[in-house]
Amino acid sequence: MNFKKIDFFYFIGIGGMGMSSLARYFHTMGKTVCGHDQNKTFLTKELEKEGISINYNDSIEILPKWVLSKQCLIVYTSAIPSHHKQWMYLKKYGKNVKKRSQVLAFITENEICIAIGGTHGKTTTCTLLGHILYSSGMNITAFLGGISENYKSNLILNHVLNGRKIFLVEADEFDHSFLYLSPNIACITSFDQDHVDIYPKKENLKKAYITFSNRIKKPYKKIFLFQEESFRFNNAIYYSVLQGENYYSDHLNIKENKWYFDFHTPTETWKSLPLPIPGKHNLKNVTAALAISDYLKIPKEEIRKALFLFKGIKRRYSIHYQSSNKIYIDDYAHHPTEINALISTVRECFPNKKILGIFQPHLFSRTKFFEKSFAKSLEHLDILILLDIYPAREFPINGTNSNSLLEKIKMSSKEISTFSKVLEKIEKKHFDIILTMGAGNIDTLIIPIKEWLYKRYG
Repeated sequence: MNFKKIDFFYFIGIGGMGMSSLARYFHTMGKTVCGHDQNKTFLTKELEKEGISINYNDSIEILPKWVLSKQCLIVYTSAIPSHHKQWMYLKKYGKNVKKRSQVLAFITENEICIAIGGTHGKTTTCTLLGHILYSSGMNITAFLGGISENYKSNLILNHVLNGRKIFLVEADEFDHSFLYLSPNIACITSFDQDHVDIYPKKENLKKAYITFSNRIKKPYKKIFLFQEESFRFNNAIYYSVLQGENYYSDHLNIKENKWYFDFHTPTETWKSLPLPIPGKHNLKNVTAALAISDYLKIPKEEIRKALFLFKGIKRRYSIHYQSSNKIYIDDYAHHPTEINALISTVRECFPNKKILGIFQPHLFSRTKFFEKSFAKSLEHLDILILLDIYPAREFPINGTNSNSLLEKIKMSSKEISTFSKVLEKIEKKHFDIILTMGAGNIDTLIIPIKEWLYKRYG
């Protein structure tokens, strides 16, 4: 697709993380960018501040006049329901209509592209790698699946005159989106079953990843893989934690609540690097980013400096409040594996503390499939407040709800709450740490909880 012939862009679902980074990208190119979203959120407000017009009513009458012209590209997300009025109209009458993943593929197809995939850890790996490449002065455009604390955005741009342009993207397996990409370098951070509405069996997911790996092209034509029994490729570079692969990290230790580790390349060892986000699972993600950076011949000094200056990602182990006796952490964890890793990390950072967890399940299909695993993960908390399932793109499944999940959780202090009653329930609990978890709209509780903590504990 020739974007030089496109003057206007209309995004249906512009408030999504992947959609908004694309909207920002075209906006920086001087294009006219507008869009629709169902809800006004922090992210949509930020887009509006940047000059992007957004409407929140599903009405055909408020569509811009140019939306049906040949100079307009209509971008949609798979999360848009089929009965959406604007979507039905634009799908029928729009001249250029493309899925978000297709547009991302068009942008990157003739450039050097690095794609980070995997069930867990791709946003952390991608954001850190983007930060390293930006900090080292490379000509980088990175589309992120989260908001970088360093750049306050899910888009990193560093347009310099020297060096070939590199695009860094997340390879999202949902709806087979990553199969549109043809990267030069790919990474699979983890291989754990998820998106069971798309991949009902793990074998389906494995086949999709194999297809993705076969799309890797020259130059480079390399895939970075965490040591997994289920994957072996001829063009792979392996990385691991505590094992001697091509790249690996070890000697993880905590000093005064700060984490450090050693990183091994094929030729040398980098001693005592800081782990910018706590947790053994994050060491795995950081190792991937460092391995790719070293492969691209980024100087060791530049990489070490970038690690020290990395501020993290919103909703990835984000500490919002910390006093002498109370702590509040928010995290995007929405899969049993992620919840286990998060709670384990909190316990290592703050031993012997009583944890109150507030969890919002995401998707009926995921909750049904992992119900027993979710129950076991949440049992690692001391106190649980469970919210209703966030449906996202799905309709309810009979017999699958928060009540059925709660029944399977074996712990004494557990209950269900609505959003409006959460603070009231927190006030009655004895805790040291509050932990909010989920991928839905649980982030709307962050400010109310912070304000209550500051008012109550100073």
